[in-house]
Amino acid sequence: MMARATQGGFLSPADLPIVRWANALIRGTIMRSVALRSTVIALLACCVAPAQLSAQGLVRTSRLSAALALEAVAACAKNGYAVSAVVVTIDGARQAVLRGDGAPVHTLDSAYAKAYTAASLVPVRKEKSTKELFERVSKNPSTTTSLGNLPNVTFTPGGITIFAGDEPIGGIGVGGAPGGNFDHDCADAALKKIADRMK
Repeated sequence: MMARATQGGFLSPADLPIVRWANALIRGTIMRSVALRSTVIALLACCVAPAQLSAQGLVRTSRLSAALALEAVAACAKNGYAVSAVVVTIDGARQAVLRGDGAPVHTLDSAYAKAYTAASLVPVRKEKSTKELFERVSKNPSTTTSLGNLPNVTFTPGGITIFAGDEPIGGIGVGGAPGGNFDHDCADAALKKIADRMK
């Protein structure tokens, strides 16, 4: 847009009537929206209980401690077992991974699969560990045969669901002991050791 010449020189684009009108409209809209927002915020603050307001739309998560993996590896080491321990969130994301001294590399995958299953499949089945899942599947293998084909799902003992109160928040898996029941015992010992932190 070109500015027109006047007696005193050139008009700036801001002096044009259409621009002055648009600027006035924008200022009025901004002022109205600021006033409207202030009114809404004041009404919410006065009329809505603060506890309800803070809880709406929020997703609460619990963080799991790496100390849990450390305790599981230490519990197995006391019995002479070289293991790995993996702690996952309820979504199966690794939160802590610890490979004990002398633990073979495959124990990392084994421990993860147990933790993943304990976090994802075990709570749905109203069980608390892959050991319970294993015992149920051993009695009636046809009921869950297809689940064994899913990635990272195992029916081997050594995974335990982690609860905060009654809510499942993740899983711990231990792999490398000379039997899944021993892996389970190490995971269980670790959970008992930090139980006071899980409330």
